[in-house]
Amino acid sequence: MEFEKYHALGNDYLVFDPKGKDITFSEKEIIRICHRNFGLGSDGILLGPTESDRADYKLRILNPDGSEAEKSGNGLRIFA
Repeated sequence: MEFEKYHALGNDYLVFDPKGKDITFSEKEIIRICHRNFGLGSDGILLGPTESDRADYKLRILNPDGSEAEKSGNGLRIFA
């Protein structure tokens, strides 16, 4: 699985492009991937662009605790 790691103002995110792929992570997988000692280490995962009914595209932001965030300033900065 290919990904990039980006940094923005002290935060780092793993960025996955789900275009043409079925990329899904369980809560446990997200926690493990983002773990600084046992995983790749990051402040979260960005999945995008994904399809949206309300806009041209959508960004999914996954927190290191496995939950999905509504927004992230530095995550959006990286995605832009």
